[in-house]
Amino acid sequence: MRSSAPEPAATIGDVAVRFGLPQHVLRHWESVGLLTPARDSSGHRRYGPAELARIAMILMGKEAGFGLGELQVLLSGPDPMRHADRLRRHVAVLDRRIAEATAAKELIEHALACPLPFAECPHAREQIDARIPAEPA
Repeated sequence: MRSSAPEPAATIGDVAVRFGLPQHVLRHWESVGLLTPARDSSGHRRYGPAELARIAMILMGKEAGFGLGELQVLLSGPDPMRHADRLRRHVAVLDRRIAEATAAKELIEHALACPLPFAECPHAREQIDARIPAEPA
């Protein structure tokens, strides 16, 4: 029996172009269970508004640093916020990465401003020495 609802019309090619993604990425996301596009009578994938929103959420999650496995968990239910503990852990990881990137940026900016060669700059030397592990006891 045929549904009276219109079939989603966007093909995989249309969606790939629209999002700037290779088609194989969409197929991979489907193979790992992140996407479940409808199929038309010929078996071709068709993407409707719900699938387009899901692709946007996957891309947002990837931009936030989540892997596909994490996204599978976060997007497995109706509300990603029900995984607040996982999201909090990810915020802590992002905070650490931001601190590391900020320290690296400050070191590079200082090196650019220092008139001495890098290995002779007192600030750089301090950073270098801090990276040398102590001798084992």
